[in-house]
Amino acid sequence: MKEEEEIFRDSIATVTKQGKRKWIYAKRPKGRLFNIRSIVSYIYFIVFFSLPFIQVNGRPLFLFDVTEGRFILFGAIFWPQDFFIFGLAMVAFILFIVLFTMAFGRLFCGWVCPQTIFMEMVFRKIEYWIEGDAPAQKMLDKAPWNAEKIRKKTLKHVIFFVLSVLIANTFLAYIIGIQDLQAIVTDPLSSHAGGFIAMMVFSGVFYAVFAFFREQVCTVVCPYGRLQSVLLDKDSVVVAYDYVRGEPRGKYKKDAPELGDCIDCMQCVHVCPTGIDIRNGTQLECVNCTACIDACDFMMEKTGRPTGLIRYASENGIAKKQPLRFTPRLKTYSTVLLLITGAIVFLLISRKPVSGTIIRTAGMLYQERGLDSISNLYRIKLVNKTTSEVPLTLRLEKTPGHVETIGQPQIHIKAEGQGEGTFFVVLPRNAIQKRKSVLTIGLYQGDELIITKQTTFLGPAK
Repeated sequence: MKEEEEIFRDSIATVTKQGKRKWIYAKRPKGRLFNIRSIVSYIYFIVFFSLPFIQVNGRPLFLFDVTEGRFILFGAIFWPQDFFIFGLAMVAFILFIVLFTMAFGRLFCGWVCPQTIFMEMVFRKIEYWIEGDAPAQKMLDKAPWNAEKIRKKTLKHVIFFVLSVLIANTFLAYIIGIQDLQAIVTDPLSSHAGGFIAMMVFSGVFYAVFAFFREQVCTVVCPYGRLQSVLLDKDSVVVAYDYVRGEPRGKYKKDAPELGDCIDCMQCVHVCPTGIDIRNGTQLECVNCTACIDACDFMMEKTGRPTGLIRYASENGIAKKQPLRFTPRLKTYSTVLLLITGAIVFLLISRKPVSGTIIRTAGMLYQERGLDSISNLYRIKLVNKTTSEVPLTLRLEKTPGHVETIGQPQIHIKAEGQGEGTFFVVLPRNAIQKRKSVLTIGLYQGDELIITKQTTFLGPAK
């Protein structure tokens, strides 16, 4: 493109030259892809609003309790000791985003991103129902504050806030659990003041986003659009305008062989929820929502021209008619992703039902037991990842000596809880060969070895 044709990249469509917000009045979309996206969104809503209520073995299917550092995925509980698994999972997730974006652009944004789904499939539909299509909305906003305008605006914002409360409560259910959320809702306000404040803050944020901030989340806040510049290449599939077929564009005439198929009707611009002109090429504001594809296909059918002037395609697919290729870069990222995913699966399979740490009591040296024994004092902290109470016995592995637990002979850990205990390790003096030795302590449930932990033992210098 010539330099003057690239001016649009120096600004975004939702901000004027004076730096003020330019409100987007998106025309109501319709068409084949919009209908498919609607079905996808209905499935999404069913899953999103039902998951907090689904329980497996008395546990929620999903729970991200950051207050207690407890996470439940598919009924399996994870504690802070398992965060290395989450670290690997986050690396795998980032690689998946990179790989997916390299191949398919912002397909995620247009089809399953919560911001897009709730904005386009819920809040904007309500706006169309109450205020009408884009021209009617624009006229209503310019009209004086009469009874009709007050009624429509009030009704819209009341519904928006009620929906925001519902969405906020569902998100909270993923964090604190459905039982705690129910207690906040049903118990007196004084009993759960903090929870009520959190609920209102969440609701206020969602209301502000969907009623006012809207597409600015995608164009200003979300970093994903800016990642496109380093992730996309000419083989990436994006929502693209076929400039080879469409240019030179011009108003519709039955017999105009010198013109391309684009009739410059601007319908692709009118339906865009971020206000861009897709004919200018790939832009960070484009969320791949496919509204422009449906609008363009409709106009092509009306004028007797083939559809697909705007479609999912790559730059090479348009310029050189090349199909999507599995490039060496895609192969490399896929291999790394598979290796990390395999490591995560192995860690999950080999994950022990009980984990913990053993720490020798700080500030204490060894203690002499008569003439022939030495002891060290230890503290053990354990986490039970099962749904039943676990009694554990401590035993030395492959070392002469024994363990003396202070208090009860067993350490009882509550279901999905934590336990701790204090114990001595007593070794015969003749078994101590150096000042610091490494010991292995087995944790047994009955006669079954659950897990082994290593610690150090201090003895007298030889």
